[in-house]
Amino acid sequence: MKLTVFAFVLLLAGTAGVSAQAPDRSKPPASGAAPALKLPAIQKRQLTNGLPVWMVELHEVPVVQVNLLVLGGSADDPARKYGVASLMASMLAEGAASRSSLEIADAIDFLGADLSAASAINSIGVRLHVPVARLADALPIMADVALRPTFPPSELERLRQQRLTSLLQARDDASTIASLAFSKVLYGGDHRFGTATMGTAETIKSFTAEDLRSFYATLFRPENGALIVVGDIVADKVLPQLEANFGKWQPPGAAGGRAGSTTTGQPVTRVVYIVDKPNAPQSQIRIGWIGVPRSTPDYFPILVMNTVLGGAFSSRLNLNLREKHGYTYGATSNFDMRVTAGPFTSAAGVQTDKTSESLTEFFNELNAMLKPVPADELARAKNYVALRFPSSLEATSDISRRLEDMLVFKLPDDYYSRYVQSIQAVTAADVQRVAQQYLSPDKFAVVVVGDRKTVEPGIRALNLGAIVELKVDDVFGQQGR
Repeated sequence: MKLTVFAFVLLLAGTAGVSAQAPDRSKPPASGAAPALKLPAIQKRQLTNGLPVWMVELHEVPVVQVNLLVLGGSADDPARKYGVASLMASMLAEGAASRSSLEIADAIDFLGADLSAASAINSIGVRLHVPVARLADALPIMADVALRPTFPPSELERLRQQRLTSLLQARDDASTIASLAFSKVLYGGDHRFGTATMGTAETIKSFTAEDLRSFYATLFRPENGALIVVGDIVADKVLPQLEANFGKWQPPGAAGGRAGSTTTGQPVTRVVYIVDKPNAPQSQIRIGWIGVPRSTPDYFPILVMNTVLGGAFSSRLNLNLREKHGYTYGATSNFDMRVTAGPFTSAAGVQTDKTSESLTEFFNELNAMLKPVPADELARAKNYVALRFPSSLEATSDISRRLEDMLVFKLPDDYYSRYVQSIQAVTAADVQRVAQQYLSPDKFAVVVVGDRKTVEPGIRALNLGAIVELKVDDVFGQQGR
């Protein structure tokens, strides 16, 4: 059950947990000043086994969100075992302790709860959303899934076949081909970020239950995790329940080595990669290079800059390629920030016969970002980000995910309270500086997935750089079939 926007506005007004400072109506507000967002306190405790517990009390809706977050994810996949984190996380709820996957699902449904487990690049989460009256019944099931998975061979085989089928389907999806090809040309096929999160057909076929158990034992340890609890709880009353279910958690043996992500160099010259998809009605375009880690001190200027470029419907790329020219349904850009640097990507699916024209407009806008941004455009972008921010704190699950980010990226406790002010503090000089530092259109990799015989002549005429032709097998590998 989610807090509504109206409920959140009430919270901002100071009726409970989340509030804004009341304005002094005896004098006009300072020009451009945003009200301070006062978030509820994070109560930090620890179980007897050392597992950190972060709790936030919100009493408006009788639900609670409990997340067990483990620091480590797909980025920690060992070489030649890419995809093991994703598969291991998916297997957690497929059998645990004495329960089968169906028994787990039935028990959770009976409680009116949701229980899921999933991996990300830098974390794995087991997440429970439950009416607070059923929390005591649901926590033992969550603890079984998180701490006592059994990795049944029959369920492993079922998920294996599902993933192999998904890879086959992906070979026919131009958007997926483009995104995977873009990652591969940036990072290389041997780098973890150059391969699909779920892995390759070869690795998926090779995984055993023992591989999953071994990877699980490497990451799932009290010293490598944290419990996040958000909702209609009282910290002192819920802590004993957490202790009863998670306090005796002790991992078997010493911690094993973790792979982690290695760094890789930026492209030094612009290259165009064309992946042939005969008779494709659209061309999928990806343009960019390796971006920045989430720890960058330039996070807020980059966020505002990217909003101007391609992070909103009213951004330059979308207004140009969609609204002005009608080449696409939508054009975007994004900095995927991870513990280590993820990609910067500008993207669109465009009409096949407008592929070269679309590339021209992409680079017109990318190069234009290196120049000063007009004051009115900067103000719109900052307001867009600032006014949307409260919607990211609407539900207990939203707040818990923000707390996860604080843990994964080591953000300070007052980070979100200062978020709007940090956005409003960004200047035009900041935006131009980060654009010039983090955008180099003359070095960007360009990936086009489309009907090569139709689009290649126009692309060559643009003289963007060397052209490399790729096949779908080059992206997925022969084993993807």
